[in-house]
Amino acid sequence: MNVYCGLDWAEHHHDAALVDETGALLAKKRITDDAAGYRLLLELLAEHGDTPENPIPVAIETSHGLLVATLRTGSRPIYAVNPLAAARYRDRHAVSRKKSDNGDALVLANILRTDMAAHRPLPRDTDLARAITVLARAQQDAVWARQQLANQIRSLLRNYYPAALDAFLGKQNGLIRPDTRIILTAAPTPARAAKLTITQLQAALRRAGRVRGVATEAERLKEVFRGDYVRHPVAVEDAMGLQLTALLLQLDAACRAADQLATAVEEAFLKHADAQILLSFPGLGVQLGARILAEIGDDRARFADARALKAYAGSAPVTRASGKKTYVGRRFVKNDRLMAAGFLWAFAALQGSEGANEHYRRRRSAGDWHAAAQRNLFNRFLGQLYHCLQTGKPFDEAKAFIAAATGPTPLSPVGQK
Repeated sequence: MNVYCGLDWAEHHHDAALVDETGALLAKKRITDDAAGYRLLLELLAEHGDTPENPIPVAIETSHGLLVATLRTGSRPIYAVNPLAAARYRDRHAVSRKKSDNGDALVLANILRTDMAAHRPLPRDTDLARAITVLARAQQDAVWARQQLANQIRSLLRNYYPAALDAFLGKQNGLIRPDTRIILTAAPTPARAAKLTITQLQAALRRAGRVRGVATEAERLKEVFRGDYVRHPVAVEDAMGLQLTALLLQLDAACRAADQLATAVEEAFLKHADAQILLSFPGLGVQLGARILAEIGDDRARFADARALKAYAGSAPVTRASGKKTYVGRRFVKNDRLMAAGFLWAFAALQGSEGANEHYRRRRSAGDWHAAAQRNLFNRFLGQLYHCLQTGKPFDEAKAFIAAATGPTPLSPVGQK
């Protein structure tokens, strides 16, 4: 007899329901969110025939947490069902739209009983791959937070401190640079910046780690800070200086976090067996390669073919047809982190691969906008990556981009933007 388990999870407790292949309820139980509750759940599964050789599949509306980690021990398949999909299934059992935790657990169990083939179990990634996922996502979040703070500082400086924008925005990394943060911390207002001497500016640049061109840069900054700019009243300017100081403290913390996590990502990523294959692709460095690996994992059976990987990433177009109307456009339901990494990958590859650059130019000449051409290039890279990971071979430029036939590639009907 086949048995299916559904789990409705909450912050302090979880509801479990087990049904057989006919839909009859075999057991239901509420467990606590602690080690004792997890043991009780495993005992309940064992009572109904859960063994390593014949595990009971479990459906739950999340893919993270200690409960999922406990259930993933052994060979038990775990199905993370989207809450929106589970809500649609609920209407099949009650038209009154009633809702309860134990009822939701029963709905999840019946999803596996009737439509298991339409859902995918969680991938069986290695522990190292899962650790890389945690680190790479955390580093990506830190980079996004750092940029958000930099944007807030830029907006504030534009309101009262235009000299700082003139001094630093023209440089690479702009407001994120260590010398920028140190000088703005020492002089958070235009009045204090105008009083900085050459010696003080040189000392600040050296504290930031600058070695070359210190004297020249100090002279340039002094000239900019003492330029002619419109100023707020002193009291207002000082208040904005305090606001800038607070934002700089947050930016310093975000920069340190991003740097520390980047180091941890590099150490973990280079230990993985797939690292060298990913690094063989043009445009992929350690951090970007780790982000790609973090999202696709290392379970070779996760994607049936390259098309499945492309659909998961959102790079493959999707068709919507109704009657005589057919529309082929870009996907909106996708792995957003993987797509964000894909755009960076495609953009970086334009400089590192002649074949990638030619492919991008062909798409542009055929009528694609920049984003559509990049997405098309990323889509092609994913197919090549799938092949390389399945065969264990590194990227080969000569095989990846065979000389294109004369004339531009016909434009696909995918949306241009």
